Amino acid sequence: MTDGDVDFSPGDGPTSGISVTLTAGTLQAIRERVGKRGVSAYLEKAAQRQIERDNLDELIADFDKVHGPADPEAVAAKRARLTGGATKAGAAA
Repeated sequence: MTDGDVDFSPGDGPTSGISVTLTAGTLQAIRERVGKRGVSAYLEKAAQRQIERDNLDELIADFDKVHGPADPEAVAAKRARLTGGATKAGAAA
């Protein structure tokens, strides 16, 4: 059975080598953070985080289709409650 026959979740399964093109500045910033030998692991984690964000965006869009967009004032009040800050009228979510 090949890797193409099995569905893996992000972060699971064997590793596969690919070619990735990055701008020089982006690659330099990554290498400054993790060194030359940490680039693949850094990109793996970044890709996993992006997939999580994409999935969350899809869930929010689906929720908004069914229930309508969230009330900005209610979001601001809940954010203030979670962060211990004061609510701001008209605060963006």
